[in-house]
Amino acid sequence: MAGGKVSARQKMINLMYLVFIAMLAMQMDKEVLSAFGFMNEKLEANNISTSEKNKLAYANLETKASEQAAKFGKLNEQANEIKKLSADFYSHLAAIKSKMTADLEDKTAYETMDKTEFLNSYFFVGDGYTSEGQEFLDKINGYRVGVIDVVGENSKFTPTLKDRFSTEAVINSKTGISVAWLKARYEGFPLVASLTNLTQMQADIRNTEAAIVGDLLGGKLEESLSLSNYQGIVRLDKTAYFAGESVKGQVVLGRYDATLVPNKVILNGKDATNSVKDGQVVIDMPAGNVGEKTIKGTIFFTENGEEVPVDFESKYSVIAEPSSAVVSADKMNVVYRGLDNPISVSLPGVSSRDLNVNASGGKLTNAGSGYMFRPGSGDIATINVSAKLSSGKTVNSKATFRIKDIPAAMGSVREQFGTVRMPKSGLENAPIAAGLPDFEFDLNIQVISFKVKVPGELTVIVNGSRLNAAAKKALGKARRGDQINIYDIQATANGVPLKKVLPVSIELIN
Repeated sequence: MAGGKVSARQKMINLMYLVFIAMLAMQMDKEVLSAFGFMNEKLEANNISTSEKNKLAYANLETKASEQAAKFGKLNEQANEIKKLSADFYSHLAAIKSKMTADLEDKTAYETMDKTEFLNSYFFVGDGYTSEGQEFLDKINGYRVGVIDVVGENSKFTPTLKDRFSTEAVINSKTGISVAWLKARYEGFPLVASLTNLTQMQADIRNTEAAIVGDLLGGKLEESLSLSNYQGIVRLDKTAYFAGESVKGQVVLGRYDATLVPNKVILNGKDATNSVKDGQVVIDMPAGNVGEKTIKGTIFFTENGEEVPVDFESKYSVIAEPSSAVVSADKMNVVYRGLDNPISVSLPGVSSRDLNVNASGGKLTNAGSGYMFRPGSGDIATINVSAKLSSGKTVNSKATFRIKDIPAAMGSVREQFGTVRMPKSGLENAPIAAGLPDFEFDLNIQVISFKVKVPGELTVIVNGSRLNAAAKKALGKARRGDQINIYDIQATANGVPLKKVLPVSIELIN
């Protein structure tokens, strides 16, 4: 059609051809717009269906949590967090969609939804975003981060969440230029396309809920509902018994149910069916002689018309009845004045909460599973222990410890004791410290003051742990090979003044 003289007839043919092409393009645009609309309808219908399924899943999990809080309580809390995050984000998207179609008389006239103005002005201003556009981005990012916080960074759902709700910049496949996600996805697109895009994001929310809640519920139900996965558990009142005592406890299933009644119970080779009460096999039998004993047997249930055996086994120890307590100092048979000395007290076969423990010669306080003892001014400390055994007998015992002062500490420079060789400049800047090498306790020793003697100079008194100006001036007159004495070191250990700190000497090497 280019070059040469064109006849009037040819011009008419060319014009008709252009009109035909334009009409095809217009028809294709309408078909594309309609296709987006029909896709949006299907997504909306699918979202309704998925929402109903999710409601059932949430309700089932909540019911399970009320029935078995220990097993499903935590999972239900996670599900409720997912539900809240999803509802908030879903509603935000619904509000945007409602505004997009507010002025449309026929909300199914998709061929007319070809305008781009609404989201262009709603999300964007100049080269940036409106407050609504930024809020939209924040909602997406907040949902992604919030759900990952609930399921955990190492969850199998995390990669999908990061991909599905990503707002990272998009690379234009034609130009290779990085484009902001919001601009790449929503700027300049027909209204119906953006509407469908938002509905798809709502579908992603519902599918995310379905996958996570289904996994929370399904994983536990699979584990719980089949009796072949049950394990018999022996629960004894205690694990050690004295000769002549009765062994008391219960045998239960991992999924305890008071209405679950077995057909038969065999306990240590004997029929114990009559010992079943509220879904438990109640144990009451002689402990036997000293040594390790085994409780084992089988509980028989009927499942799908067939008898299902559930085996159980546990061990307990029978020990000789004690006549004295066992008391030990965690450090040694000496306790140090001014320090909290850890003390452990135990009595075989008796729980620590049933022990009566007191002390003389200092103050005894509870500390975790043991005690802390701070000696007084005397030389001897006594820990007294008494307990009433299950047989009714009372046991009294005591342990005696020597009370000693904290040993003499040693002055140090750069964590070195005795005579230290170092340059003059090093001594000027190094703090004077003190320590107790190989002492059983970790002490926080603080130097308060000390004296410095430089050969040929007057002794300088220093307050603190570093040389003052007078000491540095005296040190400046020292020569290579001179020995600088740091003595009369005053220090505290854990706030308690130390009676003695040995001196430290520094031989100057320059």
